Amino acid sequence: MADKNVVELLTDQHRHIEKLFDEVHSTTDADERTRAFDELRRMLSVHEAAEEIVTHPSATRHGYGDVVEARQAEEHEAKKLLSSLDGMDTTSPHFAAGLARLREAVLAHARNEEELEFPLLLADAAPGELERMAAAVKAVERVAPTHPHPRAGESAVVNAAVGPLAALVDKVRDAARSAMA
Repeated sequence: MADKNVVELLTDQHRHIEKLFDEVHSTTDADERTRAFDELRRMLSVHEAAEEIVTHPSATRHGYGDVVEARQAEEHEAKKLLSSLDGMDTTSPHFAAGLARLREAVLAHARNEEELEFPLLLADAAPGELERMAAAVKAVERVAPTHPHPRAGESAVVNAAVGPLAALVDKVRDAARSAMA
């Protein structure tokens, strides 16, 4: 079987993110909930960085800047929500309420990408381009930040410039938290 194209890859990631939300919500053990949220936070952070660097610029080049701008606004709101939960006690009622708001925002954003942006890419990008974009998404995800950085914005240029440094800082922060646990 051939490698997945970028739309298939990102759609699969959307389903995985939905499962991670379910896991965080349903897990009652505090340590397991924190572990599940850490995985969700990491996945959301690298996924959005990859979309901002690869997918959205391609859709813009194909003439769909208005669709991309709306998705970027949604991403910015989700980053702010995710950032507010990062480091919070996962057993607190504030966390549960924030997680519910984040889930609603992220899943609405994913639906909008799948219904409004991805069909445009499938219609206008050549199959080879879509496969190369999937490879680029995977490459970006290997070096992307693992925590939300809403102040960095949603620009592909800013993410490409700041992302690797932010990723290094995130990995050091993750290692320190892990050592302290």
